[in-house]
Amino acid sequence: MKKSVLTRYRVMAFATAVMLLVLCTCMIFKYGFDKGADLTFVVSQAHGVLFMIYLVFAFDLSSKARWPFGKMLWVMLSGTIPLAAFFVERKVRAEVEPLVSDSPATAKA
Repeated sequence: MKKSVLTRYRVMAFATAVMLLVLCTCMIFKYGFDKGADLTFVVSQAHGVLFMIYLVFAFDLSSKARWPFGKMLWVMLSGTIPLAAFFVERKVRAEVEPLVSDSPATAKA
C-alpha cells in the first residue's frame, strides 16, 4: 500500500476531528447562550463536507488494508464522536504503517 493512502486518511481524520470539536463548541453557544447561529450553520456545513471526504479516504484505506466490515465501520463512525477520531487515527496509524511501502519495487516483492 502507498504511504499517500495513510497520509490522506490521517489528514482528513485530524481535520474532521477538529471541525467536530469546533462544531460542538458552536452548538453550545447556539443553544446554551443563543449566540452564533450563523457561524454554527457555516461550521456544520464545512464539517459535513469534510466528513464525506473523510468517509471516502477511510473506505479507501480499509479496502487496501483488507479490514473486516466491523472495523471499517468503526473507523468511519469515529468521525462522528468528539475526540474519538484522534484515538482511532493513532491506533490505525500504528496498525497500517507496517503495511506501507515507499517505493513500487518493495510493493512487488
